[in-house]
Amino acid sequence: MSAMKWMDRVGRRVKLRDLHIALAVAEAGSMTRAAEALAVSYPVVSKTISELEQTLGVKLFDRSVSGVEPTHYGRALLKSGVAVFDEMRKGLQQIDFIKQPDAGDLRIGSSIVVDAGLLPAILEQFSRDFPRAVLHVIPEDIATQQYDNLRNRNVELVLGRLPATMNEPDLVAEPLFDEPSVIAAGSESRWAKRRNLTLADLMGEPWVLAQQGSLARSLHNELFRRNGVEPPSATVLTVSLHLYMRLIETGRWLGLVPASVMRFGGKQMRIKALPVKVSSPPSPVGFITVKDRTLTPLAERFIECMRKAANTDTARARPCDVRFRNDRIAFVRIDCNSRSALRDLENEASR
Repeated sequence: MSAMKWMDRVGRRVKLRDLHIALAVAEAGSMTRAAEALAVSYPVVSKTISELEQTLGVKLFDRSVSGVEPTHYGRALLKSGVAVFDEMRKGLQQIDFIKQPDAGDLRIGSSIVVDAGLLPAILEQFSRDFPRAVLHVIPEDIATQQYDNLRNRNVELVLGRLPATMNEPDLVAEPLFDEPSVIAAGSESRWAKRRNLTLADLMGEPWVLAQQGSLARSLHNELFRRNGVEPPSATVLTVSLHLYMRLIETGRWLGLVPASVMRFGGKQMRIKALPVKVSSPPSPVGFITVKDRTLTPLAERFIECMRKAANTDTARARPCDVRFRNDRIAFVRIDCNSRSALRDLENEASR
């Protein structure tokens, strides 16, 4: 039987109610007893079985004065019917589970920069609020702008630096805050003890920078040029954020560090933001979802937690500049949502 003929002859005519009645008849061993168990009339049961047999073109039950018994065809149908209702039961149970806003599995994609700063802070709070939730964090390279995991439903959202222009009509990007960069050094380095520094003072020192061609390196280059200098000749180039931060911690190298990494992870690292006046290019951090796709309640709770951690309710980022003045940070064109992030850096730089 071709797929089209099957749909016309069977797929559109066999209903779950028909399978349910057939299963009841087999279990009761009698159409009369099945009708009583289902609280319907005998003619309804008899007609349903007859129409099923006519639709399938086979005899499903052998009738006798003592009752009914499934034929080979009937047993095949009943076996499939049991599987159908079992899968339906599991599906309904899964729906009930998903409907719970405080439990279940949530899969998200995250970029390496967010992993080092914002995400641990989000997960710490989220796990406290929803201890029955299980988070699956999938590494995501947002710079490639592929979003296959998102489109294929492997993750519900992707968190990280957002592209300057969102050219994906099926996706929606929501910025949480703008991500300035700060110049950082090891907390025990000679630079950490300096109070008056300019960018020019540091250009001849050893630097670690991101590898050429990476999104981070393009932001590094733009920052230097926005501040009137060419990027320094770095002695180490890497795309490993872990190595990058460890080298800065040694005190031998300087580097540009996202402000959120300093804000959320700086206390666990032996690095310090230097009091250097820099103007950073816009670099919004946020999350991406699929347009018009319904999120699970747990994903919605996670988004609420992200907004709180990022200190924003409106989730609208605007460009911000970081200005150090007399060892203090002055806020110039700062989005109110970014103030708390930079306030932490202000306190750190003034120590």
